[in-house]
Amino acid sequence: MQEEVENRTLTLTVNATKFTGRVLKAAISKYLAHRKNKKLQKSRDRPDEVKSYGRVSKEELEKQFGDMKQIDLSDKGLASFDRVAREYKVQYAVYKTAKGQYQIFFKAPNEASMNAAFQKYSRNRLKKEQRRESVLGKLRKFKELVKAPALNREKRREKER
Repeated sequence: MQEEVENRTLTLTVNATKFTGRVLKAAISKYLAHRKNKKLQKSRDRPDEVKSYGRVSKEELEKQFGDMKQIDLSDKGLASFDRVAREYKVQYAVYKTAKGQYQIFFKAPNEASMNAAFQKYSRNRLKKEQRRESVLGKLRKFKELVKAPALNREKRREKER
């Protein structure tokens, strides 16, 4: 318990003829600004270590070592793939080849993470397709049925005779 208290204590030295609340506030704000600057400096010193995952440009993919793989898709649901790609640290670039046709270039740290990402994405897509029809969709169907003209049964009887 004593070690925890010692680790969390802070020594702040202030030279002042009269110690007031304003002096304490100024000293603490300067200390917090100093800590913030140190933290920003650390992040500036290591920009190469930060990698972005998910959607990147094709040029960024080509700069990295390793082979780039490609898949042709006819699906617009790439927004849901982005979440899965970030989870498994897969980088990808999307190009539209024709109307409704997309070409995806991707890289991953290893083959297993790439396979796992695509399996999870395909599971999510299948789950989404197997959901029940929405209430609004059913209402639209019934509206169309009501708007359609009713067939006259008398005419039908005459044709059958």
